[in-house]
Amino acid sequence: MSDFSPMLTATIAITFLLAGIVKGVTGMGLPTLAMGLLGTIIPPVTAASLLIVPSFVTNIWQLFAGPSFSAILQRLWLMMAGILVGTIIGARLLASDNVKWTTAGLGAALILYAAYTLLARQPSVAVRAERWFSPVVGFLTGLVTGGTGVFVVPAVPYIQALGLRRDDLIQALGLSFTVSTIALALGLASHGAFDAAHLAMSSLAVLPALVGMWLGQILRRKISLATFRRWFLIFLILLGIELMLRPFLG
Repeated sequence: MSDFSPMLTATIAITFLLAGIVKGVTGMGLPTLAMGLLGTIIPPVTAASLLIVPSFVTNIWQLFAGPSFSAILQRLWLMMAGILVGTIIGARLLASDNVKWTTAGLGAALILYAAYTLLARQPSVAVRAERWFSPVVGFLTGLVTGGTGVFVVPAVPYIQALGLRRDDLIQALGLSFTVSTIALALGLASHGAFDAAHLAMSSLAVLPALVGMWLGQILRRKISLATFRRWFLIFLILLGIELMLRPFLG
């Protein structure tokens, strides 16, 4: 971990603590916030590498916490296959070390997701159309994941449009995020962008992420979830604008 100074290590720990709090309150957002904040201080490819272990640990629990794993996997396997293929292909951009375009792409993905979630009406997808939409949405999600390290576009709006029960929705999101995490690790490794130092630091980041989730679950009982979510999304838009413009203003 010689590439990580004490100050950078502390910043990474604080970032995952904050991202864990967001996930504890809202049930999601750890990779999104962590990528956004870390993308302001280190190259996006390094930030994406640091996401792998905390994201996997927190999302694998979310995946297996519900009772419907088999049914959800059977329903969404085409989407998961698309995520896997798209991420491995898209990771070529993230691993290219083209910081200008990957940083701008990360900012655009944050803006798109947050603005859509704030402003758009919830669509619905007919069951008979899923076999056509699922692989396409999965592949597009994979390209965005591989290119920016952000897992949520367009996967989250699509899964929310399937009309799942609350517990099944949380489990389906856990499946999508887990597959995205594994695919991102494979994609970065296949392009030589995931080294031992990143894996070690990523493993250490699990602790602040879990502490943050615990604090977030306590906070969730004391605040308005809708208000917290609204301001979190507004913050993501502002962060995305800064990331998108920075490469062209420097």
